[in-house]
Amino acid sequence: MTAEDIALAETDNEKRTNFLAYPASTLSPKIVPTDLTSFKSRGATKAQKALRQQLTELQEQYHRVIDEFNWNKLVYEAEFSFEPILGETYHLYRVKDVLRLSIIGPGEWSHKFLGSFRLDSDGSWNVIEVAEGFDLQTYLEECEEL
Repeated sequence: MTAEDIALAETDNEKRTNFLAYPASTLSPKIVPTDLTSFKSRGATKAQKALRQQLTELQEQYHRVIDEFNWNKLVYEAEFSFEPILGETYHLYRVKDVLRLSIIGPGEWSHKFLGSFRLDSDGSWNVIEVAEGFDLQTYLEECEEL
């Protein structure tokens, strides 16, 4: 290997080490680790806030699904002597100690009105109106006690 070849090889080596992401010589500047404390705390706070929000939304959705389930159960367990038509609105009453689904509107019948419902195409009852002062959870708890 000639002196010219050695000089060329050293030049090639220097060119390659210039593009490295880390120092290739003891004469290179000292590497000082970056302080990541503030980044980590900001990231953790931001992630926790987003996850708490997701959890809150899931809890709200869970409660909506439970309420929808309970309303559907209540309506399907009520007495009615007709086959409901999809898209029509029906009204739920408490007649003595029995729930009754009817086409008679709330102002037209003297029995205790609980709510109005529409039968959707998927077979579920969609709440249209709930009687003032009627609380589904309280009603269900009272029924469990009996």
